[in-house]
Amino acid sequence: MNLAQFKQVSEVEWQIAPFGKMRVPAVIFADEALIRDMDDKVFEQLTNVATLPGIVQAAYAMPDAHWGYGFPIGGVAAFDADVGGVVSAGGVGFDISCGVRTLHTGLRADEIAPLKQRLADRLFAHIPAGVGSTGPLRLNANEMDAMLRGGARWAVEHGYGSAADLDRIEEQGCMAGAEPDKVSDQAKRRQRDEIGTLGSGNHYLELQEIVEIHDTKAADRFRLRVGEMVVSIHCGSRGLGHQIGTEFLKQMVIAAPGHGIELPDRELACAPINSSLGQAYLGAMRAAINCALANRQVITHLTRQVFADLLPGTHLTLIYDVSHNTCKLEPHTVDGQSRRLYVHRKGATRAFGPGHPALPNELRDIGQPVLIGGSMGTASYILVGTETGMTRAFSSACHGAGRAMSRHQATRQWHGRALVDELASQGVLIRSPSLRGVAEEAPGAYKDVSAVVEAADHAGLARKVARLKPLVCIKG
Repeated sequence: MNLAQFKQVSEVEWQIAPFGKMRVPAVIFADEALIRDMDDKVFEQLTNVATLPGIVQAAYAMPDAHWGYGFPIGGVAAFDADVGGVVSAGGVGFDISCGVRTLHTGLRADEIAPLKQRLADRLFAHIPAGVGSTGPLRLNANEMDAMLRGGARWAVEHGYGSAADLDRIEEQGCMAGAEPDKVSDQAKRRQRDEIGTLGSGNHYLELQEIVEIHDTKAADRFRLRVGEMVVSIHCGSRGLGHQIGTEFLKQMVIAAPGHGIELPDRELACAPINSSLGQAYLGAMRAAINCALANRQVITHLTRQVFADLLPGTHLTLIYDVSHNTCKLEPHTVDGQSRRLYVHRKGATRAFGPGHPALPNELRDIGQPVLIGGSMGTASYILVGTETGMTRAFSSACHGAGRAMSRHQATRQWHGRALVDELASQGVLIRSPSLRGVAEEAPGAYKDVSAVVEAADHAGLARKVARLKPLVCIKG
């Protein structure tokens, strides 16, 4: 990317002054190397976002930003309904409420080492993954609607986990305002037997070793210790979320002219928040958030079953679960005034700092765990929200490494079998139903996650707590 297009505010903040139809500036958080390597499409998409009605303060991009559908992935934007603000299906993405949950195992790496192969095989056999995978549940119409209203709470009520889990899930496991009747029959049919499945693409379940602590105070509160193992689960709302995104994008494109909305890109299709279409989308999207929360809760139950079978007495406890593809109504201070804003985070993680009322009591004084996924064979990170971050990008941080090349490019450069063998030689066991999928998700196809996290830390978006390395990866 051409740096002459930006005003450099700091080593890790770059601003684009409004031009053309932009209503607010655009801001990218990244170091010089990261922003130079970003696709020019990020600049184009972010400045387009800044033209949307009712946008507040700025359009933001995280250090892992790359080209997406309409909004860049790693994009953050907030809208005020009282001044004609909009909600955009492209600003949330197709995998609604895709997110990460991380669990303690209470086990050390050396305790697991003799069982690593068996754990990999058993997890792969027990937790459905891949395109078209189906789970242990098949929901009828009434059960589907109950799940879409109840989220992880519904899953716990049906025996998938415990009430203690709910306190460590954003929204306490259930997104208010979900409207299953705004979700199409087609979307529900796609989800009927997909609860408890990872899906495909960049989704995974990883067994990870804590290898470095950066913040001892936060690590102690999160119960993170060097040498111990955690399990991280990365997935979302599966076919239901994709169908909702597809359907509402089409409706928003058609409806935009009638609302006087000029779209610089049809992929930015949106509707006024206070319109019937905007409210219908929010109701359906919130139902999809609950679907994702229920999905990760059921996968957690399946994971616990595997550990209980192979390592009796093991108790996996939830550190946190947070999404990175959502639109949420949140209070934020802008120019000294509190405003209720619809914050779009697409490939960006909510990162509330200390004292935020949405955090569980046990964590309120330290801040929210921010879970940053890597890619097969690379590090993942746990960060924590900060007071500074509360004033930057609407309490948002990066969500992962971010792609450096397309899936097609990756398959031209890597072969799945060779990659599996190479990673095995490095101590990382990969299990996947698709060798092509493995090639598409090659570590080399992504940015350097450590550089991304360092930039987020330096920018004050969130603070580094711990670095994790994968030992087993179940890929979709």
